[in-house]
Amino acid sequence: MTRIARNLLFVLALISISPSIAQIVPCTGGFAGTFPCNGYDLLSNLPKSTFSNEDGSDIWGWTDTTTNKEYALITFEDKTCFVDVSDPINPIYLGNIPTNAGVNFWRDIKVYNNYAYIVADNVGNHGMQIFDLTRLRNVTNPPETFTPDTIFTDVGSCHNIAINEDTGFAYLLGCDTFSGGPHFVNLSNPSNPVNAGGYATDGYTHDAQIIVYNGPDTQHVGKEIMIASNENEIVILDVSNKSSVIRLSRIDYADVGYTHQGWLTEDHRYFYLGDETDEINSGFLTRGLVFDFANLDNPSFLTTFNGSTNAIDHNYYIKGNKLYQANYTAGVRVLDISNPANITETGFFDTHPDSNDTTFFGAWTAYPYFASGNIIISDTDRGLFIIRESGSPLNINQTQAFDFMMYPNPASNYTLSLIHIS
Repeated sequence: MTRIARNLLFVLALISISPSIAQIVPCTGGFAGTFPCNGYDLLSNLPKSTFSNEDGSDIWGWTDTTTNKEYALITFEDKTCFVDVSDPINPIYLGNIPTNAGVNFWRDIKVYNNYAYIVADNVGNHGMQIFDLTRLRNVTNPPETFTPDTIFTDVGSCHNIAINEDTGFAYLLGCDTFSGGPHFVNLSNPSNPVNAGGYATDGYTHDAQIIVYNGPDTQHVGKEIMIASNENEIVILDVSNKSSVIRLSRIDYADVGYTHQGWLTEDHRYFYLGDETDEINSGFLTRGLVFDFANLDNPSFLTTFNGSTNAIDHNYYIKGNKLYQANYTAGVRVLDISNPANITETGFFDTHPDSNDTTFFGAWTAYPYFASGNIIISDTDRGLFIIRESGSPLNINQTQAFDFMMYPNPASNYTLSLIHIS
């Protein structure tokens, strides 16, 4: 039988047995099932009970460049879980890495060079877990319980981790070292990180973004710049030389609650910040702030923007001209930031339909960077959500099923993608 004939037979067989199309929950009349929405369909939801009895926290994504499969990495108080989301309508929970120490709400994860790096806060000598994500290719009996490949023990507890993939450095944040300031770790050998010192001068850093700067301030182009959210202010650091960090500037703003986290626009001009407690302390509707970073030595406040609910904004990520704003009880809000002086909401998906109040439940983080266009969300009490903009074509990678059904020899290298128009 020719390869084309085999492919056609497989397509027919898969269409006849696959429930994928029927399982998409479209956003119709303001709801996707029981979830309020605007412009985003629900592809799937794996509830918290799938993974843990404990609450969830962070999420990140990994794409295997060998297989093009996409994975969600989602954290809970007691573990980190790995989910194959290549078929986003039928995700597969592959397994987890349990905590090294105690159970606590804050666990954070990032990825570099096919390795996951996991930290946890307020749990004693947890260290940084390091896991080779290519091991996920060989899971035969999910869900499996994994052990880390390595544990970096130069830290105990850390609240957060940021990685600059362009330079191969991790920045461990809010640790029990350097007064909670950034702890530098060289990832040149991804499975065997090396301590590279740290910076304590400006105290505790809650979250940060680190980039090789390529923005309008020509004086700093090519330098490694860290934008740190330091509880009550933003601090901009030149961390090009880890042994001689230079503070470029610091900036505060009116009605500071807790300077939590923010993200730069892709042109490195504007910084969008979420303050985690200004809604509670000052009674704002969800409030975000915009800063103009045209001059890194003298950044300026530009404007604020407000949502339509009382929910607390938590984590921001930017892709193109869209800001993906995880807003706890109001779910994920998608904002058009093409004009920073006139920010508008273009869509949303509310993972927490019970309320839109100022409590710390609901959407923790949204990861929008998969090439497929699918967006993964971690919800503290409702688990993993996978959503997609309504009307966009859905590409389901069926490589694994195709190899299993048609080519039992695992060396076969055929790839099949089905396109469903929602």
